[in-house]
Amino acid sequence: MNINALRNRPDIANDVKLSGLYVQFEQLLKELNAKQLTPIAIDSINKDVEEINASTYAGNELRKLVKQKQTAILKLVENEFKFAPKNYYRNLWMILGFTAFGLPIGMLFGLSMKNMGLMGIGLPIGMAIGAVVGTSMDKKTLNEGRQLDLEIKY
Repeated sequence: MNINALRNRPDIANDVKLSGLYVQFEQLLKELNAKQLTPIAIDSINKDVEEINASTYAGNELRKLVKQKQTAILKLVENEFKFAPKNYYRNLWMILGFTAFGLPIGMLFGLSMKNMGLMGIGLPIGMAIGAVVGTSMDKKTLNEGRQLDLEIKY
């Protein structure tokens, strides 16, 4: 069972952001087509693709729809099959490190020096910790053959 292809839309050629997002979504579908997915997952992906193909939206509305469907498909394959695009975990953990590690470290600096202006020192430290953790998870995903050969850029 194959994943349906996106309908060619010549009207989006003038919108650089939309055409880039559309090409990225096509690449995602090609990558997923090469993977072993269950028929239920393929049906779900095909419903999303058909909704985009049947859409009469243009411009920002179409861009929003494509982003929503792309995010839904990525969540589906990440949760069910543990597939992830390049740098997925790095980007995720960079934000988590920023908030989960950086803020507490900054608070410790600020409280220990009795200068809450130093709270910002912990943020880049936490972001670096998150980037290291995420990069190691991305390498593990690549070694296990679960990484998709594309990087998602919104």
